[in-house]
Amino acid sequence: MNIKEETQGFSLRDKKAMLIGVGGLGCNVAVHLAGAGIGKLYLCDFDKVSESNLNRQFLYNKNDIGKFKADKAKDFLSEYCSDTYIESHRIKIEDIEDASFAFDSDIIICAVDNSKGRAAAESLAYELNIPLVVGGIDGFYGTAYLLIPGYSPCLKCAGSDSDKAAKHNISSTAGIIGSAEASLAINYLLTEDKTLSGKLLIYDEGRFDTLAIISRKDCDICN
Repeated sequence: MNIKEETQGFSLRDKKAMLIGVGGLGCNVAVHLAGAGIGKLYLCDFDKVSESNLNRQFLYNKNDIGKFKADKAKDFLSEYCSDTYIESHRIKIEDIEDASFAFDSDIIICAVDNSKGRAAAESLAYELNIPLVVGGIDGFYGTAYLLIPGYSPCLKCAGSDSDKAAKHNISSTAGIIGSAEASLAINYLLTEDKTLSGKLLIYDEGRFDTLAIISRKDCDICN
């Protein structure tokens, strides 16, 4: 084990993850996965850095405005954790025609703020039969959810398929939920404990709660 692995007590060097979205949530997910020493990380984001991102997307600075987030995130993380292999892909997940570059992933983490992106991530997770972690925030409210195809309820049953746009994007909430997504992903990669899934983590103005999700009887995906 290297110093990092000795410090945290585990190794992720043989694990691979696909991160969809490197915005407020994704910056936190990425830095924690890389910091934990994940072996390979695929960064997928079609967007460019804007000034309005900088209050919460700490992988970027003013010099990065107008540049692709996936590329700049790769630059930052490659310096931060050189032992993690990182690929950047300027793609919009709902428009992707070939995701073969990430077919060896062990997990997908979705950090986008729209239902089309989440639905595309969910479809890919079912196609590859690998777990999916989804998060979302709005002001001082946020949720995180781990879905395991064929085991836990789908995103629609969990209420995580919403297309509601956030009125306010707050750095601290993005940090909490992004960290929760990373923690769910890391914990599952280490343990493969399916009981971690199917529970919606809710953060609401400083309070945390967990809601056990039950599949709806009329759900076409779950049933």
